Amino acid sequence: MNLANRSLLLSRLLLVLRVSSATMSGSCSAPSSTSKFPTSLQGFGYAFNEDGKLCQLDPATGKAGCKPFVFNVSEDHSFNQQRYEALGDLITEYVYDLLSNEVGLQKWPVPKGGDPSSFIFATEDALTNPDKLMVLIHGSGVVRAGQWARSLIINDNIKSGTQIPYIERARALGYAVLVLNTNDNVRVVGDERIPIKGSSSPIEHATWVWENYVKQAKAKKIAVVAHSFGGFCAVELAGSQFEDFSSRVFAIALTDSVHTLHRLRNVKSKNVKEYLCKVGRNWVSSSEPLDELIDDIKNEDIIAVSAGHKKHEMTSWSCIDSLFKYVEERYHSDN
Repeated sequence: MNLANRSLLLSRLLLVLRVSSATMSGSCSAPSSTSKFPTSLQGFGYAFNEDGKLCQLDPATGKAGCKPFVFNVSEDHSFNQQRYEALGDLITEYVYDLLSNEVGLQKWPVPKGGDPSSFIFATEDALTNPDKLMVLIHGSGVVRAGQWARSLIINDNIKSGTQIPYIERARALGYAVLVLNTNDNVRVVGDERIPIKGSSSPIEHATWVWENYVKQAKAKKIAVVAHSFGGFCAVELAGSQFEDFSSRVFAIALTDSVHTLHRLRNVKSKNVKEYLCKVGRNWVSSSEPLDELIDDIKNEDIIAVSAGHKKHEMTSWSCIDSLFKYVEERYHSDN
């Protein structure tokens, strides 16, 4: 992805962010047109099979069969889209449940004692691990904590669409983990939209988490992994929290990030840009082989290499091995 295409993608994602802010309410939302749909995956006639693929229920067994999700069930496109969004809301809750009950993460409030409040997910040792911490930041739109791409969860599988493989691999390597929830920004009570203090926007959420959780963490070394607009958030954090970033963040691993350093309000100083170019790498959507150099930008931006896949949503999954190899190489070179 060249600089022009990256800027175009950023503009589109910023538009999505504005639309999402005007239409999405996160959890605890007021009843909407989607309230006529089932309130469980089984009610929709679907379940995840043993391979993590969403499939239609087999009428004979009542369990997930082999037939995939079908979007077009009506000639009314609006109905199909509303149904898809209602199913997506259940997917969000399903992933939350996986993070808590299967992966074993804790739910921490953002802000502490706030009403309303958002939350993040964390490993038990997120504040006490003395060695290393990994911070995961998803992209913009409808995704929430634990997701890279809702469309992949529905149409491909849990592994490619969620952050669970990243969490599991990070823990196996000795990292504590924080999973941000940057799109959970408002609650709707009756007809009133109430912004969540400390989480009213992705940047505010990320900043609050950094100042109130990450800065309290004992980890000497921190890796930040972010997808799409999450990369924008990560780079903004590097600028606003530069003292802490530059002393502890040894790697910033991005997947098809939409940042461009020259456009970011907090990334002005030469030292910040040099630091980001030193510790960062961006795996971008491309038809080139995995890790092929895409942008030779000579310290003007974070180096971009191919994620080995042309689809934006697939980049986090397609480059996972390469990304973790890079992070570990950075960790050992920084010690």
